Order: sequence, then C-alpha cells, then structure tokens
Amino acid sequence: MAEYDEPVTLTLAGIARLAGVGRAAVSNWRRRHDDFPVPVGGTDASPQFSLDGVEAWLIRHGKVDESSAGWERLWPRVEDLGDRDRMGLVVAAIGERLAGVKDPGAAGPAGLTVGEQALVDEALRLAERDASAAGFTELLQRWLSTHVRQVTVTPPQLARTMTAIAAELRGDVDVKHVMDPACGVGNLLSAAARQWGAPAGMLLTGVEIDPVLAGLARARLSLEFPELRREVVSGDTLRHPILVREPVDVVLCNPPSNEREWGHGELATDQRWHYGQPPRTESELAWLQHVLSELGEDGVAVVLLPPAVAARRAGRRIRAALVRSGAVRGVIALPAGAASPYGVGLHLWLLTAPPRQGKTDPVVFVDAADCRTTSTGGRAAVIDWDEILERSRAALRGDDVERTGRVPLVELLGDETDLTPARHVPAELAVSAVDLRRMWTGLDASALRMRDVGAVLRPLTVTESVQEPPTVTVAELERSGAVSIVHGVAPPTDEVQRGRLETRDGVVELLTAPTSAEEGVRDQEWLDAETARRLEDEGKAVFTEFGDVIVVVTAFGFDAWVETSAPHLLGPYLYRLRGAADLLDPFFLAACLRVPANARQAGTHASVSSRIDVRRLRVLRLPLEDQRALGEVHRQLTAFEEGIAELSAVGGRLSGALATLLAGGRLRLP
Repeated sequence: MAEYDEPVTLTLAGIARLAGVGRAAVSNWRRRHDDFPVPVGGTDASPQFSLDGVEAWLIRHGKVDESSAGWERLWPRVEDLGDRDRMGLVVAAIGERLAGVKDPGAAGPAGLTVGEQALVDEALRLAERDASAAGFTELLQRWLSTHVRQVTVTPPQLARTMTAIAAELRGDVDVKHVMDPACGVGNLLSAAARQWGAPAGMLLTGVEIDPVLAGLARARLSLEFPELRREVVSGDTLRHPILVREPVDVVLCNPPSNEREWGHGELATDQRWHYGQPPRTESELAWLQHVLSELGEDGVAVVLLPPAVAARRAGRRIRAALVRSGAVRGVIALPAGAASPYGVGLHLWLLTAPPRQGKTDPVVFVDAADCRTTSTGGRAAVIDWDEILERSRAALRGDDVERTGRVPLVELLGDETDLTPARHVPAELAVSAVDLRRMWTGLDASALRMRDVGAVLRPLTVTESVQEPPTVTVAELERSGAVSIVHGVAPPTDEVQRGRLETRDGVVELLTAPTSAEEGVRDQEWLDAETARRLEDEGKAVFTEFGDVIVVVTAFGFDAWVETSAPHLLGPYLYRLRGAADLLDPFFLAACLRVPANARQAGTHASVSSRIDVRRLRVLRLPLEDQRALGEVHRQLTAFEEGIAELSAVGGRLSGALATLLAGGRLRLP
C-alpha cells in the first residue's frame, strides 16, 4: 500500500464506492464494529476518514480482496481531491507519464502537489504491474462521468460519423493534417486518426480553451497514437488563433454555442471575416469563418452546430455570402439525442475551401432526423448511425435517396437564406396501394407470431408462496465450481476494425457495452480471426462459446443473455459466465441474472459511475430439471420481447404511411 506525504480522506459515500456497497451498509459497519476507523476530519454530519486506515480495515474484515484491481482503489484518491481541475490535471499527468512525456502538463495549470504526484506514481506502478495503460482510459471515463454537467464531449458514434462524412467529402486525396480548433478531450482527433488509418507523418492539431481538457487530450492522443505527430495547445481559438505551419486538409469541430463574450468587439476588423462580421449573437458563424480560414487548398470541414444557425435572421447575410462563395457543401439534420444538448436535433455543416474557378455545385441537404431504430430487447428507440452515414454518403454522391435534396445556389439566395434541411428535401416518396398491402401483411405476420408466443406464456400462473425462495449468489456458485467467471478485455485499438460488418467469414465480432445513458447504436467492431486467436493466446482477448451467459455490468445497459451465435470477442464491462452442464441451465441462469431488482441489489451505488458486481447477483436454488423448465420459459419471454419490438417497428411504419396518405388526400373511405 502506497504511503502519501499528505493524507487522503474519504467520506462515508466514498467508502461505500470503494467497497462496492451502499452508504447504509457503511453506516451499519460503523455502528457494529468497535474497531471501525475514527474520523480524521470533517463534521459530525459529514465525517472524513483516512483512506489508508479504511483500506486496512476493509481488508482485515474481508470486505474487499487485497489482490483486487488497484485502479478501483486509486480513483477514490483522485476523487477526494474534490476540485475538477486538480482531478483532471492528475489524470492528464498519469496519461502523459505513461506515454513517456517527461514534463506532463507543461502547458496546463500549476504543477502537481506532493499528494498529487504520489497518485501519479501509484498509477505508474499499477500500469507496470498490469503491463497495460488501460487504467488511464478508466480514470478518464470516470473523470468525465463525474463532471458530465461541466464538460461537453463529442459522443464516439457522432465523432466516427463526422470523420466518415469528411472522408466522403475528401475523396481519395491523402489526409496529412487534421485539426480541431475546439478539441475538448480529443474525441474527434482520435476518430480521425482511426478513419485515415493513422498514416506515418500525419499531424493532429488541437486547440482547447480549457487547459485541463487540453492536457487530457494531449495525454490521450499520446497514448493512442504514439507514432503520429501531435500538437495540442491551450488557447482561445477565436481571440488568439494559433499559427498553422502546414496546410490543413480536414477540420472537425464541435464548437461552443450561444456564446456572447466571444470577442465580438475586439475582433471587429479581423481578417477572417471574409463573409461579414458576425453579430454578437452569432458566435457560431464566427466559428464557421475561422474554420474556413484554417483550410488549405481542397480542404474540407465538418462542423456540429445548433439548428437555429441555419435560419436565424441575424445571420442571413453571412449565410448568403457563404453559399454564394461555394463554401457550403451541405447541411445534415441529425436526430435529437445525437449530442449535447440532447433534446435538440443538431446540424452538421459540410464545408469546403471556396473554389478558385467559381464552381457552383448545388448544396446537399440531408434530413436524417428520422434515423432511429429499436435497441436490442425493444426497450427504446435509439439513433441509427449506420443509416445516417449511408444516407449522407448517397446524397453526396448524387444518388436519389429519400429525405435528401440537391439545391442550386441561386435558389437559396433569397431574403432568408434558410439552410434548414427539412425545408429543402422533397416530400416523402408516395406510398402505393401495393406498399400499403405489404405493410398490412407484415403487421398481420408479426401479430400472428406474437399470438403464438402469447399462447405459450398465457397459461402461466402466479404461486401464492409466503416464503422467499432459496437463492445463491454467483460468487457462491463460482466457489463451488458450478460456474466460471471471466471478464472481457479491450483488444489493442490498432487491431480493431469498425463499421458495418457485411460478413462474418474470417472475422470475429467484438461485443461492447454501453457506458452512458445517451449512447445509441454503435458501429460494429471486429478483428481478423487469426489475429483474435493470437491475442487470445497472449491473454489479450476473451472468446465466447455457445451456451455462455454474457452479462453487461454497466448500470446504463445492464443485461444478461445466452450466447447462441458464438464465437464473439468479449469487450470491457462484459462478463462471461460458463456453467457446468450437469449443474446449471444457461437460459435459467440468464433469466435470474437479468432481473432489474437483482441488479439494484448488486450495484455499487456510485452516483455516476455505477457498476454491477456480477458476483453479488443472485440465482434461484433449484434442481436441474426445474431449471430447464424455467429456462424454456425464458426463451419464450425473449421471443416475446423481440416480437413486441418487431410489432412496434412494423406498426410505426404502417401508421406513418397512413398518416401521409391521409394528409395528402389519398385515402378513400369504404
């Protein structure tokens, strides 16, 4: 256990997170055990305890395992710093030290204190023990989750979509320099390096006004892409733009919006305002012009902006100038929930360096606000990123796709120059009588399948037992040898391929877990089969087999199911439970584990980084014959859930078609 010159303290809530229990359990320990550590600070209402003393007590009383992962214990030490910036600086310093940077945080706030340096040294020891830098990613995600209301990040799916659209705009031309003038923690730059395969000599340039975020981005990119050139600096992009020494091929940006104090007065004569000085209320148009000023010849940009930027009267003259110059290549409307603020459907502006020969390509408009799909299990409608990307690519290629349009420049140069996609895409394709009959047939088929499943489930009745049935924890099953537990691992990022998996021949798909409440449909990820087997031999990959029970341990996406399409690779936050065939039925086991009440009892109860302790989940204690009978019921319940999702999707399409026909006066009454 590390010794620190400055004591690190924990509140009761911090002890609960460290031990993976609720705060009430810690209060009970304090009352029942005379040797529970005494407070070293705080108040009677919120006492603080020495972390070293608490750890020693927990180990002595068997509340935690002395050999458990040290990263779980390191985070409370970081969290105990309290201050957002100090916590972020420590995490950034850990990342840069792991990446081999000798002077971490040189461009950030003041240096580390003795206690903070001790945390960095402890993290380095853990990384050396694990022979992996994955702990930095864990700390970064925890820091972001803790300060989710203070730090805006570009969701990974959106970042990949933006880079893929930029690649479509760029075509086959090489990309040697990518820039993000408001880079945050570097999600867009990271996605860009993966999109273009991180070619040797590629330069990633990031600017971020928050020095802590700049430090985190610098550390993250140094770890993820050590072979690339990286330049991440802290600065005010609009007031003090950096000098770019190499032409910028691609700019990706999610700038701050609705700012008033962005430098309107002091930048009145700035040379970047080729299209007009932005009004004080139009900071987004200042960002657009800055992005265009950074682009080299044939450069392209994708910028995420609020929808009001496309239509506000205050910006109509600048929008008209941008369109007239040919700088606006297109605008894509995203579904609400794509990024913060999640209640608004944001827009992607596609920009190109203004053509020298006065080329007048039409502006492409894509209305992707309807791109939603039903999540696994039919629990919610989430964003279909694959559909957004396919529709956008097709529109940029000039294909005739529903809810897209190509508008000549002259038709946009009116009084308003409104660039809202919904105003420029043609009406939805007409629904024919044949289409309507097919939809009704599909609805009838889905309803018939639901009726068949319902006929199996309907005879089930509720027992009137007055006693709680006997249960056993997964930990007890593991100790008895009835089940083995293996947690998933993140394979090396340079070996993972992403996109839409067309065939599984010669590849192994990677299963991943959602880590945030807003997370929607992810790109599929996979590895070459030969590479995956090699990584398994090296202990860097975990395979599944038919009949394994897979458990997601994040509170946002908790679930359990039986693997029926093996093999897969198991990613982080996923566990593989493999039961003894003569003791456990896998479908019965999954049925017991996935109940929400079970997850609540096994949760760590940490506020924003809650996890499920898979070993604390409980299972009914029943004979194997009874397990198999209930396991068959679980199969029918799974089919029932899938049927509900299918019926909802088919019914939604049919309802939309009928509404369109009704509004168009094409419905004939019987």
